[in-house]
Amino acid sequence: VTIIKDEKKIFLSGPLSINGDSEVDYVYKAPKSIQRISSLFKNIKPGFDLTNFKLPPLFNLPKSHLQCYGETVYCMGTDMLSRCNQADSPVDRFISVVAWNISTLRPPIFGFAPYNPILGETHHVSRANLNVLLEQISHHPPVSALHATDEKQKIQLIWCQQCVPKFNGIAVVNEVRGKRQLKLLSRGETYEMNSPNLLIRILPTPGVDWDGDVRIRCPENGLEAELHYGHKSFLGLRGSHRSVKGKILETSTKRTLFEFKGNWDRTVTMKDNTSGKLTVIYNAEEVYSGLKTPIVSDLQGVRSTESAAVWSELSEALMRHDWEKANEAKNAVEEKQRELLRERESKGETWVPQHFTLTRNKDGVWDCLPIHQWVPPAPIIVPLS
Repeated sequence: VTIIKDEKKIFLSGPLSINGDSEVDYVYKAPKSIQRISSLFKNIKPGFDLTNFKLPPLFNLPKSHLQCYGETVYCMGTDMLSRCNQADSPVDRFISVVAWNISTLRPPIFGFAPYNPILGETHHVSRANLNVLLEQISHHPPVSALHATDEKQKIQLIWCQQCVPKFNGIAVVNEVRGKRQLKLLSRGETYEMNSPNLLIRILPTPGVDWDGDVRIRCPENGLEAELHYGHKSFLGLRGSHRSVKGKILETSTKRTLFEFKGNWDRTVTMKDNTSGKLTVIYNAEEVYSGLKTPIVSDLQGVRSTESAAVWSELSEALMRHDWEKANEAKNAVEEKQRELLRERESKGETWVPQHFTLTRNKDGVWDCLPIHQWVPPAPIIVPLS
């Protein structure tokens, strides 16, 4: 969807569906994907730091990583976030948080990646009472911050995310570092969690999966969860595609209360270890049904740093498969960033995020805090089904 007014151009692409495609048919099918991927890594040795590695436009999706991060929060067919606050029992709320956490995964597409956000890039979208604001708060290394609030439900989300990709010879392991917090302010509860890693297999069979361990804990109610995301082995002989299994336990006694297993792109079933009762706590069809592409409700209110504005020329070129224009558009954005960097350096200025305060501890772990308590309504909205 492209909107142009007074020389301001906004391009918004549809969210990814359960199959990895989109409500809007923007995913181009390039032939000989194995050869394309192999050509990228022919000069890369195991252990190579891919943080600053740049993909040519042929391998890009027409959206920024910031938009992808935001979509995991505001693009859902069912409002699973509000459910976390509505349950009266602390145990039921914790189960709802586990289900919501699973719902934030999106099927990646092998061979394609979103744009690397530029420094200061923002993405601001609202869905009903949920207002979501993201900002790229560091470029080297790339660090993204997310603040989402629902003032009516008294819910707050704060994420600080840094992706660190490494090539091990047969795959790229994209480690997702950073703390994620979900605060139910009216309940006085804070849930802390991490993210699984993104595993991009090159050999022997190309593919991409979420992989690794996630821990969710809430000190206020004394509960924690352990989740493990799995994938098939490289040869496809064992393992389950897009699997998730885990347990919910008491922090003090380590007693397991519930066990769950399933597939995050299908259903996840939980067993009550006391009663033996089985319950479906997550259904992917509910999450991915009726997804809508965001629309602009107030063009004048869209920031010049908005992802959909920064990358509009490049996104349009990708839609047309105009690779020459795409290269020009991508280089123009990158050159402008280099020019701004040279200007700051000549003046001795340090770039400061507009919406977050940023810290880094002695171990190199980044953290962020939003400057404002509540995210204001956005000029870009997600239509309700």
